[in-house]
Amino acid sequence: MTNDTPFAITENRRSWLPMAVIALGQAQMSFNVNALPVSLGGIVAEFDAAPTTVGTAISVNALAVGGLTMAGAKLGQRFGSLRLFRAGTALLAVSMVIMAWSQGVRTMIVAQMLAGVASAAIVPSLVVLIVDNYSGAQQAKALGILGAVQAIAAVTAFFLAGLLGTFLGWRYAFGLVIPLALLTLWMSRRLRPVAPLPGVRLDGTGALIALAAVTLPSLGIHTTSNWGVVLASPVAPIALLGLSPAFAMVVAGALGVQLFMAWSRRRQARHETPLLALRVIESPRQRAAALAMMAIFMLANALTFLVPLYVQMVQGRTSLETAVAMIPYQVAVFGSAILVLNLYDRLTPRQIARYSFILVAAALFLLGIEMKNAWSDMLVVAALVMFGLGQGALATLLFNLLVAHAPREFAGDVGSLRGMLKNVGAGIGTAIAGALVVGLLNDDIRRRIDADPAVPVTLMHQADFDRAYFVSNARLKGAMAGTTATPEQIDAAVRLNAESRQYALKLTFLLLGGAALLVIIPVGRLPDSTPALGSPASRGLDAGTAATFDSSE
Repeated sequence: MTNDTPFAITENRRSWLPMAVIALGQAQMSFNVNALPVSLGGIVAEFDAAPTTVGTAISVNALAVGGLTMAGAKLGQRFGSLRLFRAGTALLAVSMVIMAWSQGVRTMIVAQMLAGVASAAIVPSLVVLIVDNYSGAQQAKALGILGAVQAIAAVTAFFLAGLLGTFLGWRYAFGLVIPLALLTLWMSRRLRPVAPLPGVRLDGTGALIALAAVTLPSLGIHTTSNWGVVLASPVAPIALLGLSPAFAMVVAGALGVQLFMAWSRRRQARHETPLLALRVIESPRQRAAALAMMAIFMLANALTFLVPLYVQMVQGRTSLETAVAMIPYQVAVFGSAILVLNLYDRLTPRQIARYSFILVAAALFLLGIEMKNAWSDMLVVAALVMFGLGQGALATLLFNLLVAHAPREFAGDVGSLRGMLKNVGAGIGTAIAGALVVGLLNDDIRRRIDADPAVPVTLMHQADFDRAYFVSNARLKGAMAGTTATPEQIDAAVRLNAESRQYALKLTFLLLGGAALLVIIPVGRLPDSTPALGSPASRGLDAGTAATFDSSE
């Protein structure tokens, strides 16, 4: 055996047909999630809702997956991952029927919640099915393909949702997921069943703790703009010792994570099945990989929420133009997720992760500087491509690190961990982006109104500027037409709002760039030797190599 690359072993190659079915399972979920931001303009116009409503739907979906995916992994172990994969796909089809025919915001959010529950069943099953069908270098490539499929589905969703939303309506994009789910169900006959594991029981208490720990922080962040960041605002429903309930939810979520870990250790000590096998996250290096994975998904979902918000609400462009603007980013994610495998024999995981986060931070800083009313600016396109390259490399690398270290029987736990991190990151990332950009917009509008006598304070109340959201200039003019404003005051208000929107977006991107740089600190705990990407069970490496991933620094 040679050590030229971490996967240089002899192995029996298997057909890629099972991977095609697994890829369809991933694609159906990714299509739904990525169609949401592109459909923002159509949903806002039809339901006469704030753009942050779409952010709420994205967060609800993501949090349902993040909060329930560990329970889904255990159900897969108990009843068989293939059976759960099929059940989740069927539920996803039902949720898309509700989504396509929804008659209001609440129905749309319920549909996305059901889609999240369905995804919580599918996500951990995908990893189990890959590990059951592939090993060695083929398994590593399959994991890279799984990440790349998300990017392919995102590109497809952005383009088709933009095209359909512009010419037919936003509902048609979600209707497309229905036949895709039915095709996945039919093709799943080509997958061999995965035998249930004996003695596995669902930890109901752990599932409830995990759900609370996952949902509370995102809900808290989502409501900070209304209820206050630390101190309660006048409109907060309650004030605990004067503190905002949003702040209390964030703190409760952090305590919930510690409670979940303690509860899992207790069950493990009593030889009971914990909701998450702590074996997949027990070492500092594993935890660093998990933290970095959640961070990149937070940043990615903040980006994919803010850019469509900018294109459609600020520039007034169509869904199709939004899709075209985002395609270079998604293509970069796809290409990087596959090509990063070629770097494993040249750079260590720590180096790849550091360079990738630096690239992501540089992209966010560039967006903050160059975000103007001229989308054709090549620097903006270059920034999106830079971000996509960093995101794709990190998603594949970190996933491979977690899977490579875990024994084969814990593949479902790794899958559930990945799903939880990805979707908690999505929910929190979208919530942070929404809270930041709306909070900054409101503060800047108030500051400008106080300093600009052309827009009286009375107009601020008449036009509902007290709780400003991102709206197009046309919609703002329509709202102010029903006030006592003169044409000159309307023009001044439109100018003021446009300047504040751009300021809020710029500063939000700059703050996110700073956060990306901070993640480089925990990345320093990742392995500093390439062979750690292999595991003794699936790569043929010795136990000493695997121990380098376990050891503390």
